[in-house]
Amino acid sequence: MQQGRPSATRSPVVFPTPLDPDTLPPTGHGRRLQLGDRMLIQLGLEQGLSQTRIAKLIGFSPATVSREIRRSQLKLDTSGTTQQQYSAKLAQYRAEHARARPKPRKLDTNTPLRDVVIGYLNKKWSPPQIAARLPVVFPENAAMRISHEAIYQALYVQGTRGLRHELTVAQALRSGRTGRKPQSKLPLRNSRPWLDGYRLADRDEQLAAEHAGRTVPGHWEGDLVVGPNNSGIVTLMERASRLCLIGRLPGARDSQTVIDVLTSMVERLPAAVRASVTWDQGTEMAQHRQFTVATGCPVFFCDPHSPWQRPSNENLNGQLRWDFPKGTDFNTITDQELQAVQDSLNSRPRVVLQGYTPAERLQQLIDGVALTD
Repeated sequence: MQQGRPSATRSPVVFPTPLDPDTLPPTGHGRRLQLGDRMLIQLGLEQGLSQTRIAKLIGFSPATVSREIRRSQLKLDTSGTTQQQYSAKLAQYRAEHARARPKPRKLDTNTPLRDVVIGYLNKKWSPPQIAARLPVVFPENAAMRISHEAIYQALYVQGTRGLRHELTVAQALRSGRTGRKPQSKLPLRNSRPWLDGYRLADRDEQLAAEHAGRTVPGHWEGDLVVGPNNSGIVTLMERASRLCLIGRLPGARDSQTVIDVLTSMVERLPAAVRASVTWDQGTEMAQHRQFTVATGCPVFFCDPHSPWQRPSNENLNGQLRWDFPKGTDFNTITDQELQAVQDSLNSRPRVVLQGYTPAERLQQLIDGVALTD
């Protein structure tokens, strides 16, 4: 779009037009528009040159010139006629002001947002979960938005404005790991007869597709989290909703005990969400057929040393280590304490669920199944 008319009294400006492309000034991330470039844009517009021509002469893309003109135009009203005019000096001032650092952090200037974020952190929600949940809780309030990165940065800030100093929980973030093994050092598994016909590859196509798609409820991933003195808990996570179940073992980890606890956990679920359970090849599931007879839910086993085939449950077990660090004797943990942790996890918003909680999403899925029946 051309702006202004060529002046009858002003001599045309002669632009330095390099003949050799190698002599063009650097563009892109190499340099930004400077005052001299903006002066040439202003003069070019006054002479009626096209934006494409101006961009070529100053060595920038037409899109850069177009954005620069659009955001730095003045609207003038002369004799009842509104005109738009580009000002190089005003554009330079705005650019320098926008680049000025440091800028105030959003959590330092928005007290209501800061209070909500601190409240969620005290509930042991992660920054991504908080960022995903805010649009759900405050759908009409654009001021109650913040990125997870901004929350992380506020947690790392030292001094009186750092979020860490206002939290009631002892640890601001769940992650406490300092490293991980690059590969498994476990011995090879021996042949286990109870696996025959119940490996992941043995599932029918429909069951495998439902499991992979994460749209049909009822496919669970399970494992044990163990502690000293033969203690441990059974953990289950539903793949579509990320709802978790936790059951305490009564001081024993043999197959019969594990099957009994697992059966009591699953029997309370609606039949619509008992499609399958995926487990590793641990001996605690040697009597899995007994569980299937009692619940109608088949068990399938991962390949040896393949935790990525149960990713949701692995993530759950990592989260549980925040509440129950390694070395925790689960024989000293009450059922009420486990229930409180389970309820807390199921009421946290999840980024993968677009800010909804696992409990909310499972109910949505169950309602959807009921409508199709």
